[in-house]
Amino acid sequence: MLKRPFFALGGCWLAGVFVSASLMASDETVEQASQSVEAQQVQSAIQQQIDAADEETRAALEELRRLERETRQMETANAALSGRLASDAERQQRLSRALDTLNETRAALPLIEQDMTQQLINWIENDVPFLREERLARVKTAQADSGTESVERIVGLLEAWRVELDYGRNIDTWRGRLKLADTPLREVEYLRIGRIGFYYLTPDGREGGVWNTDNGEWQALDESARREVRNGLRIADDQRTPGLLRLPLSITAAAHQGGQ
Repeated sequence: MLKRPFFALGGCWLAGVFVSASLMASDETVEQASQSVEAQQVQSAIQQQIDAADEETRAALEELRRLERETRQMETANAALSGRLASDAERQQRLSRALDTLNETRAALPLIEQDMTQQLINWIENDVPFLREERLARVKTAQADSGTESVERIVGLLEAWRVELDYGRNIDTWRGRLKLADTPLREVEYLRIGRIGFYYLTPDGREGGVWNTDNGEWQALDESARREVRNGLRIADDQRTPGLLRLPLSITAAAHQGGQ
């Protein structure tokens, strides 16, 4: 009889033990859950810090790249500017040297102009006498305007020289008047071949001549030569295909070399 209550009491004690053990297990679970939440929060905070650090790193790298690009652009611009400055400095030096000699150059211009004029006049007067008045008038016109600077007059003289040089490279024809000894003034057709041949032919083709530089007068042409002059006139007027003309020259080879 006395043993049953003991077991009953013992059973209650065991039940209390089991309940206490369950409560302890529950507390441990809650504590573990709490620790897990805290760990997750810590992990989240760390991840946010990492993400923020990555973003700052990316921003810093982008800024670094931008600065590098700007640095390269500035270096390129500085190199180009240095080249321009060096070129400008050289040009300024040339201008300075030119200005130093400007007064001397201006003082020499009248002498240059006078020399060019005299040489051009001598050339025309000693040349085959085609269009002589027109050519001399061109020179006088170039030097006539005393109100212009020497530079402008020299430019006009250079143009006259250019025209004279062109005469030696082309063929030309025109109508004009001719006065020979013991003959009345009459109209003829002139033919010029460069500076080496100067001819005339009457409209009826019965008379013609070539200028002879050695004796300074016209020399009569025979019928065959007059036909060649007529062919030359047609060539100059684009009425005939260019071809070989068998004509006496106005100058000799020795005279031509001496003139050059």
